[in-house]
Amino acid sequence: MAIKKDKVDVVMVGLGWTGAIMGMELTEAGLNVLALERGDMRDTNTDTPYPKAVDELKYSVRGALFQDLSRETVTIRYGVADVAVPYRQHGSFLLGDGVGGAGFHWNGMMYRNLPEELEMRSHHEQKYGKKFIPEDMTIQDHGVTYKELEPFYDFSEKVMAVSGKAGNLNGKIVAGGNPLEGARSDEFPTKPLTYQYSASLVEKAMRDVGYHPYPAPAANASEPYTNPYGVRIGPCNYCGFCENYGCYMYSKASPQTTILPVLLKRKNFEVRTKAQVIKVNLDASGKRATGVTYIDAQGREVEQPADLVLLTAFQTHNVRLLLLSGIGKPYDPVTGEGVVGKNFAYQYNGGINVVMPKGTQFNPFIGTGAGGVGMDDLNADQFDHGPLGFIGGASIRHVRYGGRPIKQAGTMPGEKVPNWGSEWKGSVQDAYQRTLTIGISGSVMAYRDCYLSLDPTYKDANGQPLLRMTLNWKENEGKMLTHIGNEMEKVGQAMNPEKVVKAIRKTGSSWDTRVYQSTHLTGGAIMGTTPKNSVVNKYLQSWDVPNVFVYGASAFPQNMGYNPTGLVTALAYHSAKAIREQYLKNPGPLVQA
Repeated sequence: MAIKKDKVDVVMVGLGWTGAIMGMELTEAGLNVLALERGDMRDTNTDTPYPKAVDELKYSVRGALFQDLSRETVTIRYGVADVAVPYRQHGSFLLGDGVGGAGFHWNGMMYRNLPEELEMRSHHEQKYGKKFIPEDMTIQDHGVTYKELEPFYDFSEKVMAVSGKAGNLNGKIVAGGNPLEGARSDEFPTKPLTYQYSASLVEKAMRDVGYHPYPAPAANASEPYTNPYGVRIGPCNYCGFCENYGCYMYSKASPQTTILPVLLKRKNFEVRTKAQVIKVNLDASGKRATGVTYIDAQGREVEQPADLVLLTAFQTHNVRLLLLSGIGKPYDPVTGEGVVGKNFAYQYNGGINVVMPKGTQFNPFIGTGAGGVGMDDLNADQFDHGPLGFIGGASIRHVRYGGRPIKQAGTMPGEKVPNWGSEWKGSVQDAYQRTLTIGISGSVMAYRDCYLSLDPTYKDANGQPLLRMTLNWKENEGKMLTHIGNEMEKVGQAMNPEKVVKAIRKTGSSWDTRVYQSTHLTGGAIMGTTPKNSVVNKYLQSWDVPNVFVYGASAFPQNMGYNPTGLVTALAYHSAKAIREQYLKNPGPLVQA
């Protein structure tokens, strides 16, 4: 028999970015909030102090902050007729674990969407006609606009001490920022990070080719800052240990460095770690959640009653928990019916490697997680897609992440070099100071046959079905990357290099799960305008069970060229406001279907 705990007002599944935000907002509203985190407690001063924090073997090679894939993973297949197999080594994406989740080991790239991305289908139908969107491409509008989300983007940036320069303040174009961005109501909270030498060369080349470079927005504070919660954040020292690491400088925004110092002290907030939620409990009607059931650190089954259930875990975990709990109708790619698991998408990336003449000194060990130069001229619908025959685009940036001795010691691009020995050493020495990469972070549209479901064969350590991914690259994304790669090659050539080597996958190639791309998995619990086209409404509230809310990138109907955290946090604050001002006064659906 399961242990039964006392009822709480709110139970949250996961304590990463969205869990921290919702915990802060709902405890402030006077509710008792419990966060159930399946991993360990993590904090900067205990887990990643200097020099313990800069152990490349522990964090980048052995993945100390990542999910244990021997206990729980996903299965992957290319098509609906294939048999999926488990993902047992972190490669293409890096699933996080513990308090802070992926927000503890991310780089800090913090973007807002371009306005048209939130109205993807209606924008493209209006501009290019309905026939421009392929029949099997299931993109749709988010159901919320950039204008509605702008105040929440702004607040998120202030909480995270994001560094950058506005390019569009209240509709007025401002020199030095991104002129293509949606209108902002305020400046960034901290000034842009200083460009490294390589970024200054890329910026000049972008301008010479006719593009509009700008300082990439980074949740790496450029100067001392106190956020709206009263938490002090220190300036980045360009140490080059961001992705895969906690920030010992308290400069990279994470739940630990921006929110938890306040939240964990509140008497009406509690976190229980090593608590693996296995289902959301429903009443006899199936229309109301009564709480959750979890497995505790001793392996005991525990029932936790609650009035509100918030799924604040990573994208894959949210979708899996909905499927395991029987909330919403699972998606069927054959009939097109059902919504849970629908519109699973990813990102489609490439790069341009530039080798400068011998004697160039980039000093790549001076690095930040997200600071550098970016451009949006080839992102979303900022260019005419009509004659090109594809939908989507890419955010483009050059960021120096660091020059670490193991994972960031690359050989000369374009040359076939052994994996060890004197020839390998010579190539690393030659390449280290004079190569740079211009990264292309490409969007991926949603398709009828790309979706998430429960695997019929493989189970986790608790005996529950794993989540199954069905996904492969499509011709649309291949055309997109080919076009953008060709355009960006011009930027590389404008730098007067020794050579330019394109790293652009061929159209028609399949997803290689062994090579890291990004952890920007999206979809499966998508937001929209009706229960027929989505799992949650514009406030991330379940259409089927109104006292369940689902957060994170699982809500994205398709993926974008930007990194997702900006939209994830803006949607969370947007939802929190609706819960505080509307739901608590009148519990029930916030949008009438």
